[in-house]
Amino acid sequence: MENSMEKVNIREKLSLFDSFWDPKVVGELNGQHVKLVKFQGEFVWHRHDGEDELFLVVHGSFDMQFRDRVVPVGEGEFLIVPRGVEHCPKADREVHVLLFEPATTLNTGDASSERTVRTPERI
Repeated sequence: MENSMEKVNIREKLSLFDSFWDPKVVGELNGQHVKLVKFQGEFVWHRHDGEDELFLVVHGSFDMQFRDRVVPVGEGEFLIVPRGVEHCPKADREVHVLLFEPATTLNTGDASSERTVRTPERI
């Protein structure tokens, strides 16, 4: 994906895939990836030692589980998870989320599993 001054339609990009826990790169800036992901159910507990992550809910809602509390995040809201903080997203229903994080960030952080996406598809 080359950097351009073309707008990105989030709904259009979300219509291109149905898979859960499979982030897609839709933009890049300053070494950061803008990703879209759909998920439902519970992810894996993990942390990112070197990166902060931003989760912006485009559609639906989810709970970000931390070891000491749960933070509900609704449509039109975002949450920043600081580097080094263990977390686990969980959604009772399908949710669509925009992620903003360094390009080197693995979706499962320090917890390699069958859900790890090493090279996210660009759409």
